[in-house]
Amino acid sequence: MPSPTETAASGTASAAPEPAAPSGRAPRRVRTDRPGPWSRLPTWLRRSLLLVALIAAWQGYVSAAGVSPLVFAGPVDVAQAFADGWTSGALVGPTLTTLRLLGLGMAIGMALALLLTALAVGTRFGDDLLSLLTAMINPLPSVAVLPLAMLWFGLNETALVFVVANAVLWPMAVNVGTGFRTVPATTLMVGRSLGLRGWRLIRDVRLPAALPHTIAGVKTGWAFGWRTIIAAELVFGVAGAQGGLGFFINEARYYLNIPDVFAGLVTIALIGIVLDLLFTLLERRTVVRWGMKEGATI
Repeated sequence: MPSPTETAASGTASAAPEPAAPSGRAPRRVRTDRPGPWSRLPTWLRRSLLLVALIAAWQGYVSAAGVSPLVFAGPVDVAQAFADGWTSGALVGPTLTTLRLLGLGMAIGMALALLLTALAVGTRFGDDLLSLLTAMINPLPSVAVLPLAMLWFGLNETALVFVVANAVLWPMAVNVGTGFRTVPATTLMVGRSLGLRGWRLIRDVRLPAALPHTIAGVKTGWAFGWRTIIAAELVFGVAGAQGGLGFFINEARYYLNIPDVFAGLVTIALIGIVLDLLFTLLERRTVVRWGMKEGATI
């Protein structure tokens, strides 16, 4: 019968690790937390490279497919039409008209959204009213109310401003209302302890605390309003005395001037990129700097 010492020795021997591999190297651990080469590039460079790749694919399709110029235009023709439109002023007037109407409609919609949201926060009646109106009107495409606006105001700029304000109002109200309702209770208690009540509490406490949601609401409202005014101009034509970008695109389509159609679309896309950069900069200068949101990249 083996002694306890022999048993312990045999157990130790059996538990000993197996010899290492002939190479004598430990298995290499693969690190997955390191960013790849693409992620290490600056954001502007990554997106510029993607844009160049898309333009190259666009040109490759036009060259390989041999599509009719009456149906599709290549990037070279579009760039020429874009440059001619801006140098001759053919694109300047429509762009300024659309931006002016969009800005006016957004200002009205944002003011109404703040009023309705403040009423909803302050009173139960206002909360029920905003909830009901948002549930009914927010899912409705804003351009669908343009025929009514034309009956009420006529085929003019007022009708377009009305539908843009309607497009901006409801998403803005939803986001600002969410921001108001998610203000920490401690912050509200501090404001009330300082004697803030009613409108002063909303202005000095709720609005600053709801700034991230407010900026998100403005971004959403601008996108809704931008799509609405372009669609309204495309469908119903002239925006007052001077047609907007939608009218410019529709007129170019009528005369089969496809490069001008694409030039109008490129103008819309570039304005969207510029405004998105402006909103991102605004976020970085406010809510990101104040620690209310994680950093945004440009």
